[in-house]
Amino acid sequence: MSEEKILSSVKDQELVKKRRNQIIKGAIKLFQEKGFHRTTTREIAKESGFSIGTLYEYIRTKEDVLFLVCDSIHEQVRERIAHAVDLEYPSIPNMQKAIRSYFYLMDDMQDEIVILYQEIKSLKKETRDYVMQKEREMVGLVEKVMTACIKDRLSAKEVALLANNIVVGGHMWGFRRWILQKQFSLEEYVDMQMNLIDHAVKE
Repeated sequence: MSEEKILSSVKDQELVKKRRNQIIKGAIKLFQEKGFHRTTTREIAKESGFSIGTLYEYIRTKEDVLFLVCDSIHEQVRERIAHAVDLEYPSIPNMQKAIRSYFYLMDDMQDEIVILYQEIKSLKKETRDYVMQKEREMVGLVEKVMTACIKDRLSAKEVALLANNIVVGGHMWGFRRWILQKQFSLEEYVDMQMNLIDHAVKE
């Protein structure tokens, strides 16, 4: 499944993107307040700023909305890392810049991350499998950056484990915020995570 397979009666792709971003923002607010199951599509439409009829021009089901939220997270991570690192000139500082950028993006998207962890079980198998594949792709992107930048300092298994730790470390700032954000500022958290990564790479 991909976003393009969510049917829309609107042919203008720029308008589809704009309206679906409105839907995502409205849905995130409601899913936080009420959860996925207790939120209605009518409420999503109202929060998004248009009628229920207009909503159904851009999605088919409430599950489509949750899919769009999940897909938006992974697409923004891909864009942020791709923008932050230049694999034509790989280096450890280049890698550090990309990873640091990822952590700051996770702060921006912490509400979406919490929803992702809470509600992915609500997706049908096909959509859930797609979201999990996107998660694997996100880890794979971090692995690719690390492999290019650190050369042979770590084994493939070590790179894979560290890449998973980085992705989950970013997520953790959101889903463990009830404790972490009482103990650390964002800057402290990112600096300490980067110190751990630097230590692993230098070893």
